[in-house]
Amino acid sequence: MTIKKKRKSRKPRVARPRNAGTMTESAFWSFIRSALRQKSRFWKPVLQCKYEARRPYKGPNKRQKFEYLCKSCLKWFPEKKINVDHICPAGSLNCAQDLPGFVERLFCEKEHLQVLCEKCHDEKTKQEKYGTK
Repeated sequence: MTIKKKRKSRKPRVARPRNAGTMTESAFWSFIRSALRQKSRFWKPVLQCKYEARRPYKGPNKRQKFEYLCKSCLKWFPEKKINVDHICPAGSLNCAQDLPGFVERLFCEKEHLQVLCEKCHDEKTKQEKYGTK
């Protein structure tokens, strides 16, 4: 019986020019995009959009104070089941040239935002990603 040695795969080394040689270019822009999106959650127009789509909850759950209207399916949902969506997508952020446009679209006014339930938001995002409207 002969034992076969596994050859080591020769993967090309990925350049890591960011963060003291620990981040690829892609990881760096993903980090920046994530940080900007996290801060946009507290943008006043986002909070106003949610405020305008809510009503007092009168169901059996004593802990739930409000429910929110999905602009697409016109059903009411608890806060955990909704997303504030950009009507015009914020787009991609893959390089420094994308930064001004991305920030401008991400931090928009409430006229360019809408409240959607998770299902409608996922559907809309999928359509935007694959271009099937």
